[in-house]
Amino acid sequence: MEWMKMAVEEACKGVGCGDGGPFGAVVVKDGKVVATGHNMVLITNDPTAHAEVTAIRNACKVLGKFELVGCQLYTSCYPCPMCMGASLWARLDAIYYAATAQQAAEVGFDDAAFHQFLKDPKSDNLRKLEHLPVDNYLEPFQQWDKKADKIPY
Repeated sequence: MEWMKMAVEEACKGVGCGDGGPFGAVVVKDGKVVATGHNMVLITNDPTAHAEVTAIRNACKVLGKFELVGCQLYTSCYPCPMCMGASLWARLDAIYYAATAQQAAEVGFDDAAFHQFLKDPKSDNLRKLEHLPVDNYLEPFQQWDKKADKIPY
């Protein structure tokens, strides 16, 4: 519970200094805090600067790696689709949250439409989603495949 309290305190810190929305996160490994982060969307003008993403980025810098296997994320609210995706890509062992998505929606942070879009991703009246391959669209994957045996995962 102490790390969840810390995530909530981090959210309050971010709101207090005007950095962004009311969200905070803490990454823990082996019972120790590796990194914290709060929403920094307003201060950075970066829509990806959510608390979870910020904490994950900070933890990766501290640990010097791009995977957080063996780490847990404590976040003040249920992660949005982007933050859930970042948490999955980071290979976190666990994600714990305090407020629910519904509670966040009640104060204006409603991401239900994003969750719904991911269930059935297709063009709609808000955005267009279209597969648009070009002649060399597989080239980056081919280059990667040639290097893959030299890159540690």
